[in-house]
Amino acid sequence: MAFTQLSAQLVDLIAQDLYRTRQIIDSTPGVHVQIAGRQLINFSSNDYLGLANHPQVKQAFKEAVDAFGVGSGAAHLVCGHHRVHHDLENDLAEFTGRERALLFSTGFMANLGIMDALLTRQDRVFEDRLNHASLIDGGLASGARFKRYRHADMADLQRHLLAKTTALNTLVVSDGVFSMDGDGAPLAHLVALATHHQAWLMIDDAHGFGVLGEQGGGIVAQHGFTQQEVPILMATFGKALGTFGAFVAGSETLIDTIIQRARSYIYTTALPPAIAVATRVSLQLMIKDTWRRQKLQTLIAHFREGAEHLGVCLMPSSSAIQPIMVGTNQRALALSAALREQGFWVSAIRPPTVPTHTARLRVTFSALHELAEVDALLAALEKCLINS
Repeated sequence: MAFTQLSAQLVDLIAQDLYRTRQIIDSTPGVHVQIAGRQLINFSSNDYLGLANHPQVKQAFKEAVDAFGVGSGAAHLVCGHHRVHHDLENDLAEFTGRERALLFSTGFMANLGIMDALLTRQDRVFEDRLNHASLIDGGLASGARFKRYRHADMADLQRHLLAKTTALNTLVVSDGVFSMDGDGAPLAHLVALATHHQAWLMIDDAHGFGVLGEQGGGIVAQHGFTQQEVPILMATFGKALGTFGAFVAGSETLIDTIIQRARSYIYTTALPPAIAVATRVSLQLMIKDTWRRQKLQTLIAHFREGAEHLGVCLMPSSSAIQPIMVGTNQRALALSAALREQGFWVSAIRPPTVPTHTARLRVTFSALHELAEVDALLAALEKCLINS
């Protein structure tokens, strides 16, 4: 088969400046990366606390590989559930103040699995329009009656919740911190609406966990909400914790139901035990090293102040994600390329990851960045914007 139609579609993506390419990194990923023979300052990573290359995390991983090998060998329900997996789940349950936690191999699989386990065709699910793709896909794949409400618009969500229904259960789903806009969900309003309408509330805090809250508990902990108020809490290890994988935390009943029903849990090889060991160390560093969150907030504030002085169009975000709206796909790619020429790696984000006509530069910060590097980025941005 020649795939003629597919070839034509790829050509069309190129014409629309929507074609995606991978960049090969020739160094350890961090705030400095080697790409195509050049060292660049990386402002695109989700390693918010700078733990991915922490010596203690790496040493724990190395020792665990020697002790347990590279892979887990099977799914959790076959013979892949190791003692260290269980220990990490217990750590996460205690830290989040929930009865139990459950590991998943990726955040995408966690979101698919949670909704697969909880929802049927007799249920309904309401999701923020800007939720991560994995949340949208999970809601659609569940077979439940699926609706998207306008971004952070609680009046629109209220309208959906008030609609007459024969649904058995209602699930409300939102990102905690939105991955492409950087803003936080209106969590207090979500809790109030879900409670009033007797709906389950699920928060995906992949980009808030580790970054927000006094100990890094995320947006839910920052607002002081409990398991009863936010019964389904999901977060990932590949951002602030710097490792790999994900978890969901909640009641005994929730976790048991997911274990029994979630296809993306039942039929997937378990996370390597060495990753679980490294993540336990990373979790403790995340809690203990409060300076990482403090420094991150200093960097963010410094960047926003400098950008405002330059007249740069930042989106309203207080998180480590600081998007610069530029509009067209072509301009986003051009600005990203211009910054790369000046020694900075800043990714251009285009549809369908973001809505049409909202292409942007997604600037992200790590606790390992220095103020001088932020100033250098601002100077480069000024030069690029003047010349664009």
